[in-house]
Amino acid sequence: MEFTEIVQTLRDTHGEDILSVEPDVGDAWVEVPAELWPEVALSLRDDNRLGFDFLNCVSGVDYLEPDPKKVAKVDWEPHIEVVYHLSSLRLGHRLTLKIIVPRWRDDAAGQLPQVPSVAGVWSTADWHEREVYDLVGVEFTGHPDMRRILCPEDWEGHPLRKDYEMPLEYHGIRGR
Repeated sequence: MEFTEIVQTLRDTHGEDILSVEPDVGDAWVEVPAELWPEVALSLRDDNRLGFDFLNCVSGVDYLEPDPKKVAKVDWEPHIEVVYHLSSLRLGHRLTLKIIVPRWRDDAAGQLPQVPSVAGVWSTADWHEREVYDLVGVEFTGHPDMRRILCPEDWEGHPLRKDYEMPLEYHGIRGR
């Protein structure tokens, strides 16, 4: 199935809930609002025309320009994108889907943004969502085991955030 057909099938089911579509890039993508993501995920998996039975990867991207000299040149507001790469093994097509959320929930610094978990839809989301939580700082509501997966439990911050500052010391071990 071609990308345009996948998008049309989604729009037939979810209408205006499909926020934007970018077909003219290397990985054509569709944007869905966070609050409707579980419903759309079920459609992607269960609609026989789509049949997205495999979640390849979940990534988190921090869109923040920390260099004050470059801020004027960016044409976007700071935000986080959670990017899902899906495949239909049965039908042989792929889809990239984005959930775009503010860097901080309710614009309160330190309050991590939230995206509903799809670990109940695709089991591979379990560890992938934990990795995005750990490294980028996105909480996945409804996740069965939302805790760090790569950093120690007592680690502070999320290392792939653009404004992350590496601690000088951790448990008495001094970094360089």
